[in-house]
Amino acid sequence: MHKMNLNGIYPPIVTPFLKEDVAYHYLTKNIEKLNKSGIKGIVVLGSNGENVFLSEEEKIEVVQTVITSASKEMTIIVGSGCESTRETIHLTNKMAKLGAHAALIVTPSYYGSKMNDESLINYYSNVAEKSEIPILLYNVPKFTGVNVSKEAVSTLSKHPNIVGIKDSSGNVNQLGQYLNRVDSDFNVLVGTAGALFGALTLGCKGGVLALANIVPEKCVEIYQLVQEGKIKEARDLQLRMIPVNYAITATYGISGLKYAMDLLGYQGGEVRSPLLPAKPGEQEKIRNILLEAKLKIIQ
Repeated sequence: MHKMNLNGIYPPIVTPFLKEDVAYHYLTKNIEKLNKSGIKGIVVLGSNGENVFLSEEEKIEVVQTVITSASKEMTIIVGSGCESTRETIHLTNKMAKLGAHAALIVTPSYYGSKMNDESLINYYSNVAEKSEIPILLYNVPKFTGVNVSKEAVSTLSKHPNIVGIKDSSGNVNQLGQYLNRVDSDFNVLVGTAGALFGALTLGCKGGVLALANIVPEKCVEIYQLVQEGKIKEARDLQLRMIPVNYAITATYGISGLKYAMDLLGYQGGEVRSPLLPAKPGEQEKIRNILLEAKLKIIQ
């Protein structure tokens, strides 16, 4: 099977809620706006999509909504990793039938201490064998407590149906170790915008970035500048975006990201309980961070 080309920027989109229900009309509006931003595709049901809070019915309807609203050239990647191999294969193939182009499979984590190289290689190989669409590994130690080793990535990268990895460790050194051990057609994607510039200059193909939910054009611009060899301009823009990215990921999380979306013309909607909304003091800080980064607030 031919490896996919995933060069470019992908927002891991949020799932907007209103009074605990998925606000599908908000989701449609966000996709229609993102269609015009220069991104390469969309990641649905990632960590920012509060996927752990969604029922299977909701997941299917969210993905259907995105596929219907996205422009035809968009690559749609769906987070369909569950805790068991069996459930992951089941959900991945449901998403394939809806029209997803690839699946992003998070490391199982409940029995994290048992998720060594042998378990992960076995898990991902089994999923890849039975998946009707190509899969990407998803390494997000912040949420899972599991870190995929460079040896495991090296072994798995040779599987014809495993086409890449999204690494959200934020560790540029580890990205380099992955890149050293995979073929040039294997898509190593950085999963945190704070490391975008460094990752691209090392040779990552692109990024799956929470920041691209609020300023996709800026993320695309950093990507383009690096491709054109305009390193100083890329670095300056990266540095300007670092405080914004830190605020909507590390500091305030998904409720902060959704509030920033509201300020910048997207429909963040509410978070689903047990997450809590951004407090007034936090909202004020987020607003100031956006203004300091010279971003145009529309409310």
